[in-house]
Amino acid sequence: MTVTYKIEHLPEVAEQLLAANKNKNILFYGEMGVGKTTLIKEVAKSLGVLDTISSPTFSIVNEYALPEGKLFHFDFYRIEDEEEAMDIGVEEYFSSGHWNFIEWPDHIATLLPDTYTKVTLVKNHNGTRTLNVLPVN
Repeated sequence: MTVTYKIEHLPEVAEQLLAANKNKNILFYGEMGVGKTTLIKEVAKSLGVLDTISSPTFSIVNEYALPEGKLFHFDFYRIEDEEEAMDIGVEEYFSSGHWNFIEWPDHIATLLPDTYTKVTLVKNHNGTRTLNVLPVN
């Protein structure tokens, strides 16, 4: 699935992403400032998160309650080696059966779950964003 959108259409894009998704592990790729966290906030709202959603840049992971289950939002931008991710028990999170939204997954490439949906965001010159969704395994 590929969608080009304006920021005001983000709620519809979040619904489309969830409809195209086949599993609970979603990896978000894109340059700094492209809107990964903004998209994640909207997708989390669509899943039923009622809490204020913020970037886990310093905490590495934020946990949110869902009507059924949990959502873990990771930001591995500050991770310098995969051992740091192992120290927080990342494998347990990934195998928990709950939703895992992962920003900067390339920083923990060898620890990623076997099945996931790859989401790539690009900011276009006219201010729109292009979202590509690709299920893996």
